[in-house]
Amino acid sequence: MAKNNFRGFNGGGMNQAAMMKQAQKLQQDMLRMQQEQEAKTYTASSGGGMVSATVSGKRELVALEVKPEAVDPDDVEMLQDMVIAAVNEALRAAETDANNNMSKLTGGLNLGGLF
Repeated sequence: MAKNNFRGFNGGGMNQAAMMKQAQKLQQDMLRMQQEQEAKTYTASSGGGMVSATVSGKRELVALEVKPEAVDPDDVEMLQDMVIAAVNEALRAAETDANNNMSKLTGGLNLGGLF
């Protein structure tokens, strides 16, 4: 019968206690980063500043500003398009910032959607 040479975690140079400590630190750092992210706001505008949208780090619309001159009863579709564009751009900014912060935390390691 062949002898099993599998050494597990201890044979890999890092013991389980150190690995657990590192995982706990990463978890704490991720929680802190998530809380900081949720406290931020992101604002974007469209239509040359006629419409401005602000979203939170939780990706919720928290403010919408429409300048009176943007309101044309004969062209409601243009106003709707400007609102959609401003909201989507603010959401993209929040998502980009969150992704950049996660990359800093994980050292660029792609965790495949685990977090």
